[in-house]
Amino acid sequence: MMVVGVVGYVETPRGLRTLTTVWASHLSDEVKRRFYKNWYRSKKKAFTRYAKKHAEDGGKSIARELERIRKYCTVVRVLAHTQIRKTGLSQKKAHLMEIQVNGGSVADKVEFAHGLFEKPVEIASVFEQDECVDIIAVTKGHGFEGVTHRWGTKKLPRKTHKGLRKVACIGAWHPSKVMFSVARAGQSTFIPQYLPNLYLDLKFADGYHHRTELNKKIYRIGSGADDSNASTESDITKKPITPMGGFPHYGVVKNDFLMLKGSIPGTKKRVITIRKSLMVHTSRRDLEKVTLKFIDTSSKFGVSNRFIVFYLCVGRLRYLFCT
Repeated sequence: MMVVGVVGYVETPRGLRTLTTVWASHLSDEVKRRFYKNWYRSKKKAFTRYAKKHAEDGGKSIARELERIRKYCTVVRVLAHTQIRKTGLSQKKAHLMEIQVNGGSVADKVEFAHGLFEKPVEIASVFEQDECVDIIAVTKGHGFEGVTHRWGTKKLPRKTHKGLRKVACIGAWHPSKVMFSVARAGQSTFIPQYLPNLYLDLKFADGYHHRTELNKKIYRIGSGADDSNASTESDITKKPITPMGGFPHYGVVKNDFLMLKGSIPGTKKRVITIRKSLMVHTSRRDLEKVTLKFIDTSSKFGVSNRFIVFYLCVGRLRYLFCT
């Protein structure tokens, strides 16, 4: 993540309200794309007057806004964006988010946030190995679904005309409308509060839901500059974390990475948010130190030649020992 700004919030009777936002003097094109619907047809003038004003007054305007945050605000958050150009994906528009700064006085928070301007925040400086984290992501979408899958309605008899995964009657003649409670086809993105308990007990599996999964243990924090970031003490083979042929539907991992225990919501290449765990961990499972013995980097598309040779050698040795 690259820090490019800081936001100050004041407390009001109706919650937090933004007081002011301070941006860095230089922003990359990947975060400027976030403010445009069509980048290549635009004039690309975003933040040009802001940077010009900052250069002309020698940073006095930024210092004045930072002083306002120190004086009036109670919550300080930094604006950080992803460095998406390093991933090798086709997308060029960076993701922008706010990250709250905790600890110390408001002046300390502002000083810390201002010191991070235009500097990358490495993942190893935030998380550590054997730590439990929470994953926030959007699940896989299942598209347009019919009423049988979406609402669990009963299928019609086999000889039904024009299909049997339907609702036979969608309402009476009068009132001459389709009621809201009639099961219809579509994409279910949420569970309405007004539906009967019958529907709330069903499994809504049409996807594209915002989900938070708790207590994912970090098995390894790897460096992208290390050619042997998949080696262990028991397996000293020099090999990268990318399996042979690349990760399916992703490619080659060239940057720093996290290895987590368990699954993560969402499809490949979808952005996820990792946060510190909100719980106090006391169980042995959460506090134990994990030492990896072996990381499988064989091909995930099929059978790897490396393991074919390995199994052939093991089988030959076993034959020799038996004879």
